[in-house]
Amino acid sequence: MPNTSDPDCGNIPFSFELYPPKSDAATSALHATIERLAAAGPEFISVTYGANGSSRRSSLDVLTHILRTTTVDPLAHLTCVGSSNAEASQLIREFLDAGVRSFLALRGDPPEGVREGEAFLGDLGSAAELVQLIHRVQAEREPYRESVIPGLPAARSIKRDRKKVRIAVAAFPNGHPRSRSTAQDIDTLLAKQAAGANLAITQLFFHADHYLSFIQRARAAGVEFPILPGIMPVTSPARLRRILELSGEELPSELAIALEVEPTKEGQRDIGIRQATELARELIAGGAPGLHLYAFNQHETVLSVLDGCGLLVPAPSVSAPSASDPAKEYS
Repeated sequence: MPNTSDPDCGNIPFSFELYPPKSDAATSALHATIERLAAAGPEFISVTYGANGSSRRSSLDVLTHILRTTTVDPLAHLTCVGSSNAEASQLIREFLDAGVRSFLALRGDPPEGVREGEAFLGDLGSAAELVQLIHRVQAEREPYRESVIPGLPAARSIKRDRKKVRIAVAAFPNGHPRSRSTAQDIDTLLAKQAAGANLAITQLFFHADHYLSFIQRARAAGVEFPILPGIMPVTSPARLRRILELSGEELPSELAIALEVEPTKEGQRDIGIRQATELARELIAGGAPGLHLYAFNQHETVLSVLDGCGLLVPAPSVSAPSASDPAKEYS
């Protein structure tokens, strides 16, 4: 049973990230994983989006599967790179029409072989512009709400306020690889907030103080929305090398050595789960508003981390968060 009495481990929100499958067998396995993750009661499950729209159809298939088979809120990743304004608007509308009400707006990386500054971004030059576009498409698609007038079944009252969409953005505790300074990273986050973002999810990191000091700087600068720490159980040396290659993070020497000297896959898995659990517990103790776990399309490791934090409390049903105020779940 989870140790829910631990003062460092309150009943805080958590969420997961998945990526689209590439085969029928992977699709079947992912559906089983989604079922297990949904049963844990996450606030949302996010689904990545391939570079230049390479996984557009499969991403939407996963999102609609989550909508159809669970009551968990699906969150769609969107990127700017290579999209025209019209193409991005069409994609956003397609996701909204499917029932998706939560997004992660990302700038995206330059295509391989293309240098920064070349004409590859299309019409949208930043994640902040994508945030604004999501709001604009939602406003055009649903400019007002109607409600029934009691006693007048054929009549409707019009309300100008609309259902809110959750728009998350990326945050980088140790700096974006292309950033000139930590001040620039905070300024970028403030621009995303001004554009209408109401949540942030961090890049991977390996030390709690990196996240906690970043939060302190962000709050001092005026960033108000919740910033979720992103955590991935690193269960093999190969996965660690890949993470460092993609993120530009510094090598966590203790974790790297422990994984390299452990001869068995089971032992490496236990090391990764233990490191992620300890990190999560430190973050909770430091006041993190929630946890976002990169599941790598597997449920066992991330659920083990949550169990180690005392967060897997049995519930009669899984309820999707209200879309009326997307930031409140992490207040």
